[in-house]
Amino acid sequence: MKILKQITNGIALIAIGILHTKLVVSSDGCGRQFANFWNTFFFKISGGLNELPAVAGKTNFENFAAFWFFYFGILIIPLGLLVHSIEKDNRSLPQYFTISYLIVVLIGCYMVPNSGMTFIMLPHAIYMLVSNYLKAKKFAQKEAIYNRD
Repeated sequence: MKILKQITNGIALIAIGILHTKLVVSSDGCGRQFANFWNTFFFKISGGLNELPAVAGKTNFENFAAFWFFYFGILIIPLGLLVHSIEKDNRSLPQYFTISYLIVVLIGCYMVPNSGMTFIMLPHAIYMLVSNYLKAKKFAQKEAIYNRD
């Protein structure tokens, strides 16, 4: 139980980012697409404007999905580091951040309902919102007591 208390929302976000990245580079995930990215030194992952408008046969949707999955995983790691640095000092996250994070996750759940966004990130976003609210409320009560004295 002691180790569970040390896991912050930031660590959960870092883990989600690492899992995203690992899935892209694995042969069971998007390994073929990632190998193509690697071969071009990540310079040309798509045909660019030549693939527009996005239609079957013209657009390589697998490359786009693999790229965004990889890119999202890379982006969420520094976000997790930031959240962890705030939480390890026993500070609460800004409420607008947790609400914004929940909104982004809800949009993702609507757009891709049978995904990790729904099954992993939605419960995490709700947990982050509730736990952060309770932490902020507890901090406000302590501060009110301190200011009263």
